[in-house]
Amino acid sequence: MPPFLHLRVHSAYSLLEGAIRVKELADLCAKGGMPAVAVTDTNNLFGAVEIADTLAGKGVQPIMGLTLSIEAGRERDKARPGQNSERPQIALLAQNEAGWLNLLKLSSMSFLEIHAPDTPHVTLQALEDHAEGLILLSGGPRGPLNRHLVEGKPADAAALSMRLARAFPSRFYIELQRHGANAESLAEAGLIDIAYAQGLPLVATNECFFGNEGMYEAHDALLCIAAGRYVNEDDRPRVTAEHRFKSSKEMAELFADLPEAIANTVEIAKRCAYRPVKRKPILPDFPVPQGHSAADELRELAHAGLSKRLETFPLFKPREDYFKRLDFELDTIIRMGFEGYFLIVSDFMKWTRSQGIPVGVRGSGATSIAAWALDITSLDPLRFNLVFERFLNPERVSMPDFDID
Repeated sequence: MPPFLHLRVHSAYSLLEGAIRVKELADLCAKGGMPAVAVTDTNNLFGAVEIADTLAGKGVQPIMGLTLSIEAGRERDKARPGQNSERPQIALLAQNEAGWLNLLKLSSMSFLEIHAPDTPHVTLQALEDHAEGLILLSGGPRGPLNRHLVEGKPADAAALSMRLARAFPSRFYIELQRHGANAESLAEAGLIDIAYAQGLPLVATNECFFGNEGMYEAHDALLCIAAGRYVNEDDRPRVTAEHRFKSSKEMAELFADLPEAIANTVEIAKRCAYRPVKRKPILPDFPVPQGHSAADELRELAHAGLSKRLETFPLFKPREDYFKRLDFELDTIIRMGFEGYFLIVSDFMKWTRSQGIPVGVRGSGATSIAAWALDITSLDPLRFNLVFERFLNPERVSMPDFDID
């Protein structure tokens, strides 16, 4: 076991911020002899399953995490009309399934429970309410404790630390980073004082946004694209060349004066033992009248819909051919268990058209006469001799996919 493991990696799923691709991360871990790594993408879990599968496939233990913006109670952190405020950030790592489910909940809340033009974040209360199964890192220079200390408010930092320690008992770590930034050096002594005074563990992290030094300039250009700025401008977001995937030896030397902070990276990795796995899609139930099944509803709506279509469209085949084809498709759809899917798509397509919103379907979904009868598509597949099996084939079971624009 190496003396240090990375706990603050940003993959390319930290959009316009991270530049480490998932396969590259697995290779970096293998090359560096790191048996575990934590990925804490900013305000999202977009790549979680891909990251977990890829790392595990290379023999690396994936630690599922999230860098999350929070509303920590400071007036200056609150968004104002026409302005997106940069809120402080903390990092969360899932120890178990309960922690993973709380990560999902917090990530969703950060997007769904805000109002434009605000940026994704959660309240401190929400963080406390969903603390089970999670390890909390204080957030480094962008964390709320650091900000209080840099602003000369050590009492506020200490009070917030005690509050977080109560919400995350034995699962709250004071995070130290040394990338060479002023905000880090100004706050470090205060953070260590808080940790020792409150009996909290220290942990050393290196926030990784790119793989090696050779990627620094390209990553700097990426940050310019994100901010709409130019490389030659001084007053713009940037990171240092130290925000790379450093070796375990480099980190141990960097924090030689605080060996416990290095050792705790391994301790944290040992405490995290969960990774998401792929599973088959779970389709929602479509509400149907009492005494009806979804299959009954599908047959009834499809037959009524096809009769209506044939009253207004010219027939290119005998009428009975249309209904024969429809019954064949319905039998296939129901046998494969996709009746709810067709009903759901039909429901929102009808609503979309009723609201005057232009909508269309492209791809193999146009081969289905059931889709035509249910107002999903607007094309008679028998007119063009389209083959339904292009869309749904019992011999090649896969989810149907209406490509809707």
